Amino acid sequence: MPARGAYADLNELIALRFPARQLRLARKNRALSVLAGPNKSNFRGRGIDFEEVRTYQPGDDIRTIDWRVTARTGSAHTKLFREERERPVLVVVDQRSGMFFGSSHCFKSVLASQLASLIAWSALDAGDRVGGLVFNGAEHREIRPRRSRKTVLGLLSQIAEYNHALPLPTASAPDSFADMLSNLRRIARPGSSLFLVSDFRGASREHAREHLFQLAQQTELTAVACSDPMEAELPRAGKYVVTNGSERSELHTADKKLRNGYQQRFQQHRDLLSQDMLRLGIPMLQATTNQAPFTLLQQFYGDPRR
Repeated sequence: MPARGAYADLNELIALRFPARQLRLARKNRALSVLAGPNKSNFRGRGIDFEEVRTYQPGDDIRTIDWRVTARTGSAHTKLFREERERPVLVVVDQRSGMFFGSSHCFKSVLASQLASLIAWSALDAGDRVGGLVFNGAEHREIRPRRSRKTVLGLLSQIAEYNHALPLPTASAPDSFADMLSNLRRIARPGSSLFLVSDFRGASREHAREHLFQLAQQTELTAVACSDPMEAELPRAGKYVVTNGSERSELHTADKKLRNGYQQRFQQHRDLLSQDMLRLGIPMLQATTNQAPFTLLQQFYGDPRR
């Protein structure tokens, strides 16, 4: 079922650990590859750790010969590596005032909270180290990646705390998204898997684009764009009283010029964002408040064994 309500419920976020077991974030299906476009990321999956040096044996890859040890001992030696079984997974959650909006089932901030919870629980179930970053445009909170249920619970608690602080008394700064990406670059290790859950307001600014480019070069970044149906299309023709919390005005939605212009601006924003992500090779999932968060993720990360 779609998420519901204006505020996220911590108990519901914790309960999502059960359906999250049906997701496999490391699984790359064809649909997700199409979203990433033709560009290939510099990230090549999980890394490898050096394990030991031993005597060279027939059949060993000559590229792994340790020439220093070979020269010192007088006999060929090769390096052995083991695959890194764990990888840092960072879940970045947008809880800015712009996310405190919804017309169908729930607010975008609640949708982002549930998507982040599903991703975090799935990563932990796969044996990955999970951490994250929660931001609201005025401040942020970092959670260091650990393979620990306590860490995931801490992340969810921070998400719920930031969510229940909405709406904020002041609007987010224009560069708040770029500032968040700057902090993310500081804490994200090369090879990390990043899930950025946001409405991506401010992502088209020059500084934000540069940060996204740098992150895409060093990490495996997946974008999850949250939106609400009313952002794409005004409500049916009529007179509505709207407010920003301090001022009120009347909106006449029967004006065709107004309706068309509203739709065009939203579509232009979405198209520009999609083009930027394709250019960087970043897959972008489109999430809406009238769709179940689990259903969306299952389309791309569903476990075929279930």
